Amino acid sequence: MSRNFEAVEIGDGLFWVGAIDWDVRDFHGYSTPAGSTYNAYLLRGPEGWVLFDTVKEHFAEEMLSRVASVVDPSRVDVLVSNHSEPDHTGSLKGILGELGEVRLVASKMGARNLSFHYDGLPDITVAADGERMALAGAEVLFLETRMLHWPDSMFSYLPDSGVLISQDAFGMHLAGSGRLAGDYDPAVLRRQAAKYYANILMPFSPLVSRLLSKVGDLGLRIDLIAPDHGPVYAAGGEPGPEWITDLWSRWAEGEKVRKVVVVFDTMWHSTELMARSVAEGVARAGAEAKVLHLGGTHRSDVATEVLEAGGLVVGSPTINNQVFPTLADVMTYLRGLKPGGLVGGCFGSYGWSGEAVGSLEEILDGMKVQRVAESVSARFVPDREKLAECVSLGAAVAESM
Repeated sequence: MSRNFEAVEIGDGLFWVGAIDWDVRDFHGYSTPAGSTYNAYLLRGPEGWVLFDTVKEHFAEEMLSRVASVVDPSRVDVLVSNHSEPDHTGSLKGILGELGEVRLVASKMGARNLSFHYDGLPDITVAADGERMALAGAEVLFLETRMLHWPDSMFSYLPDSGVLISQDAFGMHLAGSGRLAGDYDPAVLRRQAAKYYANILMPFSPLVSRLLSKVGDLGLRIDLIAPDHGPVYAAGGEPGPEWITDLWSRWAEGEKVRKVVVVFDTMWHSTELMARSVAEGVARAGAEAKVLHLGGTHRSDVATEVLEAGGLVVGSPTINNQVFPTLADVMTYLRGLKPGGLVGGCFGSYGWSGEAVGSLEEILDGMKVQRVAESVSARFVPDREKLAECVSLGAAVAESM
């Protein structure tokens, strides 16, 4: 076993023993240019040691090295799996082999999903929602967080220290040498937190609202939030736990700003001219326009911009009687994320037929985006009249927010 990596103490007797993935650039269709971390946490209890989560398969040695810098891995008594997705359990079997006789704890759905993923696991102790267990002499409260974002997801809360180990909730994909949120520029944290929420949690916003209400109703003291990706939020730090929970609350409630996202692609610059004119109309109406050309914009960055936007206007040329392939990709992706509370419209250019705009209208209708103005279609190169219609389209969307 390598001894090149060390644990980082982030609380009294609580150690970060995860792994830093500097290289990952795609997370099931979500671009991660800033890399990521796979966080795991080791707790020194009154009677032994508890490990919360593991790491992606190829990082097992790094994690075990960090554990070994604190305690011989064979002395770990309990391993809690808060979420069975392979970026947190891919190394599970190998790490279990190094821990010796250990008690494995998961939610009911977690136990099921782990059995689907991996053969030959030891018996799993099922933690029920709201159940309190004494693990290595430390009290742990388990809260199911089903579909945030898998059916098996759960929180582990340590009442004695106010630590919430939140699995994928409150996380972000951000590699770095700092373990605490205070080690990073808050603007970077906000961007990466928004991107994570938009691309993973947005479809489950009603559940997020209910979960935050549930935690509030329980009156839990939260002095530290330890997610499975990204930095840890500590009370007294800047930003602290309330910073990230407040952001999640606002996003879950669908809070909007006066911004219109204009998404388009183009073949011979005609649809691009129309997009620029739409943005001009948005600006004239006093709103922010965010113009995203899909020739150089990833779908996950579109979703990030849409998260807080009040308007969405999409444009496409017609190719083979269809929308342009990049639009088909992005709109399918957005439809699955279920952004709510949007007004919008469509535009596009064509040569022979012109089906793309009609297809975009159907997609926006399916997404429950309220179209507030007539779509604009231009044959070949848009003339001044068509560009003026695009300006009016942008203004109408901005004024309707």
